[in-house]
Amino acid sequence: MAAWEIIACVEDIPPGEYKTIDLNDVLIAVFNIGGSFYAIEDVCTHDGGILTGGPLNGCVITCPRHGAQFDVRTGEVLAEPAYEPVATFPVRIVDGMLQVRDDRKA
Repeated sequence: MAAWEIIACVEDIPPGEYKTIDLNDVLIAVFNIGGSFYAIEDVCTHDGGILTGGPLNGCVITCPRHGAQFDVRTGEVLAEPAYEPVATFPVRIVDGMLQVRDDRKA
């Protein structure tokens, strides 16, 4: 199992906002949705472009190029032209610090 990586203080990402990080050459976006934190790979599965920069409405992010939509809690595709879900990552809080782990890399 991959190691947990500290990415930010909880206060760094207020509710309704997100922060992007490069974790071992993987772009990850961490979202604060109503005080709960979720992490997805910051790559649209439709065309490989960055998802952040598009609007975030509740738990739905819309790709800024072609309008594909994803649920940031689950990675599920909610609107075409994407058909494949976006990768998600576990998030935890330890001593006020957000941590993520990429279980795809052991």
